[in-house]
Amino acid sequence: MLAAVEYLLLGDSVPMLLKCFDSTGITHEQMTKTQLQIALAAATETDKKTAGAFLDALGSLAYKTIKKEGEFTLPGFGKLVKQKRKARTGFNPKTQQKIKIPAKTVVKFRVAKAAKDAILGAKKVA
Repeated sequence: MLAAVEYLLLGDSVPMLLKCFDSTGITHEQMTKTQLQIALAAATETDKKTAGAFLDALGSLAYKTIKKEGEFTLPGFGKLVKQKRKARTGFNPKTQQKIKIPAKTVVKFRVAKAAKDAILGAKKVA
């Protein structure tokens, strides 16, 4: 892990940064906020503190926008959407007894087409 951090700090381009993550196996695990700050700082040639402030500001902006408007779009990645679920009847799998599940509001993430195409590859039209 320490070698990956050192390599990130020495890298001077985004492809080198991504290559580092692929070769060290970090992409196969969930990135921590610190790892994300280091990667963002290296990619934008800023310091870790600035990258952390950017992440905090983006998160705060997303939360406020979702609460006020119901959705927050991050171009190229997707959209966070507040959605209401209706009350319904479910059952307890242990006792097989019917229970009432109350209505609630949830937040969902809808992945953008650009992100799907970048990750999975564009679909071929037959």
